[in-house]
Amino acid sequence: MTPRFLSAATLFLAIGAVNLASAEPAYQDQQKLHDIAADISAANIEKNIVKLVSFGTRHTLSETESDSRGIGAARRWIKAEFEAISQQCGGCLEVYFQSRTISGKKRIPDAVEVVSVIAIQRGQTDPQRYVLMSGDIDSRVSDVMDFTSDSPGANDNASGVAGTLEAARVLSKYKFNGSIVYAALAGEEQGLFGGKILAETAQQQGWRIKAVLNNDMIGNIQGINGVINNTSARIFAEGTRQTESPEEASTRRFTGGEVDSPSRNLARYIDWMADRYIPNLDTMVIYRLDRFGRGGHHRPFNDLGYPGVRIMETNENYNHQHQDLRSENGITYGDTIQGVNFDYAAKLTGLNAVSLAGMAWAPNPPAQVKIKGAVQPSTTLSWQTADAQQNPQLAGYKIYWRYTDAPQWQFSRYVGKVNEFTLENVVIDNYFFGVASVSKDGFESPVVFPGPAGAFGE
Repeated sequence: MTPRFLSAATLFLAIGAVNLASAEPAYQDQQKLHDIAADISAANIEKNIVKLVSFGTRHTLSETESDSRGIGAARRWIKAEFEAISQQCGGCLEVYFQSRTISGKKRIPDAVEVVSVIAIQRGQTDPQRYVLMSGDIDSRVSDVMDFTSDSPGANDNASGVAGTLEAARVLSKYKFNGSIVYAALAGEEQGLFGGKILAETAQQQGWRIKAVLNNDMIGNIQGINGVINNTSARIFAEGTRQTESPEEASTRRFTGGEVDSPSRNLARYIDWMADRYIPNLDTMVIYRLDRFGRGGHHRPFNDLGYPGVRIMETNENYNHQHQDLRSENGITYGDTIQGVNFDYAAKLTGLNAVSLAGMAWAPNPPAQVKIKGAVQPSTTLSWQTADAQQNPQLAGYKIYWRYTDAPQWQFSRYVGKVNEFTLENVVIDNYFFGVASVSKDGFESPVVFPGPAGAFGE
């Protein structure tokens, strides 16, 4: 991706007409984020995946009474792990089961209690602002209704749950301004029910969700295409917000925003974090909700208008997904532990952890971002000043812009603690623009594109 930060000299060369009376401060590299990335343990992730696989099957309809087999035993173990992490940080996590009885569905015809495990690390100054990391508990074989056969689900998706547990272990050592949610969601293979339940509950309770990082298969490096690659990952991010009104769509037609939804700018933020804080990892931001014709647990959040992305491996092996355990014609099928690269899963877990930490330490993303400049030589952006009590760490704001066909933000200018700024001689028609909030120690929020198309909410 194009570097996010350019020097003042580069700005002069690229857009020499811009008035640089107030020079942009150098970006402050965050040692705490390097420390967080380094603290993620591949050995811990391996241990957690091995344990999850040991339950035999984690199918949503599987055994719930046994202490050693089935989804009931798995979710109780996950809850106990979160509670142990919480004990280490003095009770900093609120850990609980979240459940709802589901019935009358194609993949859940009879009444079944779908139970997720949620752990919340409350923010110190803005506890109602949330960023969320998730993995899904359940597993399956070829027949989606087969709840008795062994279904290890090592990569799909013990890897995502193990990563979420490990991120909680590392991040719980720190205190943040905003809240972080660690979610092991149930019922994914039967219809994304765990995500639906959490998203609907969050909406009912007024959670201000700024980011959902869904991790679904983060451990495989050998694709069915023969490619072996442990240096890249994919970030799937939808474009136009699902909840867009006809009036908002009409506005977007003339002002843009198709590639600047909050989910897309969340993905750009994570991509930039990978470049700076995760060694030997390049992310592909994919302009699509999910894999072609497929789905994941971020979608229920997207359906309600929340920013959400899917983080996963680049090269999938379909012989190891949704398959009965067997060997045919020299090919081994099934999602077993042998298909997981623990160092790679740790690398993607580290990417989640630094992204969550960066957003939770940063001020709230700017709200009510507006832009004007039609038939003028300059562009003016305005925004609502962040609540001082919730955001005592706020230092000011930074304006970003890029050419309309550029994938990543190219130019930026720190403008201080103001709520309006004019970029002199930067023509509105030639670029896309956005605004980020900046903390006193240099943490930044994702960039917010002007208008409803790019809004992260209040």
